[in-house]
Amino acid sequence: MIADGAREKVRVYGRRFAVQQARTLSDQRMSTPGGNRGLLEVFRQRHLLSLIVRKEVQIRYRGSIFGWLWSYVKPLVQFVVFYVAIGVFLGMNARVDFFPLYLLAGITVVTFFNEAFSNGTRSLVDNAALIKKIYLPREMFPVASMLIAAVNTVPQIIVVVVIALLFGWIPSLLSLGAIFLALLIVAVLASGLGLFFGSINVTFRDAQSFVEIIVMVAIWASPVMYEWTQVANAVPEWLFVLYRLNPITAAVELFHYGIWFPLGPHDATVLPDIWTYGLIALLTSLIALVIGQLVFRRLEGRFAQDL
Repeated sequence: MIADGAREKVRVYGRRFAVQQARTLSDQRMSTPGGNRGLLEVFRQRHLLSLIVRKEVQIRYRGSIFGWLWSYVKPLVQFVVFYVAIGVFLGMNARVDFFPLYLLAGITVVTFFNEAFSNGTRSLVDNAALIKKIYLPREMFPVASMLIAAVNTVPQIIVVVVIALLFGWIPSLLSLGAIFLALLIVAVLASGLGLFFGSINVTFRDAQSFVEIIVMVAIWASPVMYEWTQVANAVPEWLFVLYRLNPITAAVELFHYGIWFPLGPHDATVLPDIWTYGLIALLTSLIALVIGQLVFRRLEGRFAQDL
């Protein structure tokens, strides 16, 4: 009787253990080894993303005595150079009120885009050793490049804001919203293009040279060194519409609208339908992000081989 009772207890515990194991297995998500959910997986592993960003930012100032101070000195020097060389010698201070601030604000936006886009294109090739050794979402590298560029741009934005405050800038919700939308457009667009060209650059290194041309043209394809009215007066209406559809043009003008325009410059006008074109630019950037992700996922299987 005792032996029968013991065997019965063993059977009961065995059944309970089997049921528990079955529930555990049913709760586990079965996935293909090495598979991921693209950009969603990147932000799910945001701790690893933050480590990559922190490492790259620290490397930039490794061995530097003044460190982050250089990030504030450079835009200040730029401001002085623009004020003297372009504003005084070329007479732009007389033509455009607060022209050095206008110029520095536009350069801040374009610099953010150029750094994020260029580094995102090279990010996979630069991290080839890591990609071939371990698995992690490869989209993490272009996204990290965008975030690193954003961190590096923050000091320049602070300098622009401080100079604007000295000129009498009074921020409003509308101006702050324009600044935020401008930076969001650049961040999304640079991430999408970084994914697209970064994945192509793994196999065809000509993509990197093509990106260098785009970056070189970007500062002239948007109203940074000049006002948009000069374009409106020089080109046909259909070409001016295409000019406004350029997401960088919208981002630069939104940044001007937030920083420069509230100062009340003489004869200054806002780019027509700036908010409409800003939302179109954001939509265009999101489409670029989706296309970049699709192309990236399509080519991802060849990365380890081509690298």
